[in-house]
Amino acid sequence: MSKERLMKILLAPLVSEKSSMAADVSRQYTFMVDTDATKPEISAAVELLFDVKVEKVQTINVNGKRKRFGQIQGKRKDWKKAMVRLQEGQDIDFATGA
Repeated sequence: MSKERLMKILLAPLVSEKSSMAADVSRQYTFMVDTDATKPEISAAVELLFDVKVEKVQTINVNGKRKRFGQIQGKRKDWKKAMVRLQEGQDIDFATGA
């Protein structure tokens, strides 16, 4: 895996009430990732960007919602969500980026 590829895998952290509780209780952080990213690539990207050790990665393919704009029907993009559990003692602080 090239370093360039790893830098493009994580698109954004998903910060919600549910993901914040998971981070506090079980060291599990949620990210929006590239749709063709694999679990080993996601793990390597998180370890590279945040300098932490990853214990486990779970992924979910999220289907885009169907929407109507008057008579025009549309659909939002499909995307992939990754929930990353860190090893004991590891932590990510999105406010400071460390």
